[in-house]
Amino acid sequence: MSRLTVRAKLTMTYGLVFLVAGVALLAVTYVLMDATLDRQKISASVVFDGKTGAQLPAAAKEVLSGLAIDKDVINRAVNARPLTSEQRDQIRRSLELAERLQDDLNQRTLNSLLTRGGIAVGIVTVVGLWLGWLMAGRTLRPLTQITATARRVADRNLHERIGLSGPRDELRELADTFDDMLARLDASFDGQRRFVANASHELRTPLAVNRTVLEVAMGRPGAPPELVRLGETLLEVNARHERLIDGLLTLARSEQAVSDPVPVDLAAVAERVHEQFAGEARGVGLSFDRAGAPAPTAGDPVLLERLAQNLVENAIRHNVASGGEVTVTTAASADQAVLTVANTGPVIPAYEVPGLFEPFRRLTDRVGSARGTGLGLSIVRSVARAHGGEVTAHPRHGGGLVVSVALPLRPG
Repeated sequence: MSRLTVRAKLTMTYGLVFLVAGVALLAVTYVLMDATLDRQKISASVVFDGKTGAQLPAAAKEVLSGLAIDKDVINRAVNARPLTSEQRDQIRRSLELAERLQDDLNQRTLNSLLTRGGIAVGIVTVVGLWLGWLMAGRTLRPLTQITATARRVADRNLHERIGLSGPRDELRELADTFDDMLARLDASFDGQRRFVANASHELRTPLAVNRTVLEVAMGRPGAPPELVRLGETLLEVNARHERLIDGLLTLARSEQAVSDPVPVDLAAVAERVHEQFAGEARGVGLSFDRAGAPAPTAGDPVLLERLAQNLVENAIRHNVASGGEVTVTTAASADQAVLTVANTGPVIPAYEVPGLFEPFRRLTDRVGSARGTGLGLSIVRSVARAHGGEVTAHPRHGGGLVVSVALPLRPG
């Protein structure tokens, strides 16, 4: 069941206020009109004295004059002169007829008031709904601006601010509070990125020294076989740490929005990555295919190539032993350039797919997972978001994974 928007709720509230006010005004008018007509009513309970008669009001005289009553009889009744029984009955019947006519006229008047007043209330309610819709839109316009900014900020664009102008009311205070929060978050994330980058740079030096020392020790003439085997193991560990640091540096860099995008064709990126990993795929007995159409977008070519490299590298390393497949395709839709990498492999439960995009998260039963750093898909997601795109993944039928990266299409 769809929920009403705040603007729709405000519009309905304004319309209800107009309706209640109109109905209340119509009811008050009806009561006052009924009382006024009742005061003007001619009563037929005129009692005549057999000797002197009863003085008729002027209104009764006018009514009787219009009912073909003899003027002499009317004058006698008005002047309180004695009337015959027949004359009194004639006047009484005439007044009763006038009273019934006046009751009917009063009722018609009140019914007409209700009908026309109801139509007027309906028209006013419709106009009130229209005015309420406009007023609600104008009132909620700052909230719309705040919501739009929040959505853009959700895509890691923490440098943007709302900057709401106008009187310092509740909405202005909300926007200013949101801007202050964004400023603190921006400073916090910047500090975190700088720390990761600085720590990674600092760690590169001792790792390079370790690699040099190990290579020198292993290369000495007459080095014992035990020393060589130990050195190879330590070099492999050292290489893994270097890959981890390189991944952290790339992740820290990709957390920021691309400041100077250039035209990039994902098809050309896929072609270069295919050439880089074709030999590795053949070495493990995998079928590595590339297909698709041009997919122009804009961004950082280095980061986009790293994105494609991570996807293909994961597809190869996390595949079955031999006879598996890796397919890289590119396509362009009305507003998106899409890069898709699909691979065979072990069956992956759908509920575990979102966790693959978290840093240092790996499925322990995936082939070759121990060789990775757990940052591959995290970097892919960060690079895609930095380019205004999104990454989706789902298990492949029969085992394996299909990962698609959708980026904004560059107009041709």
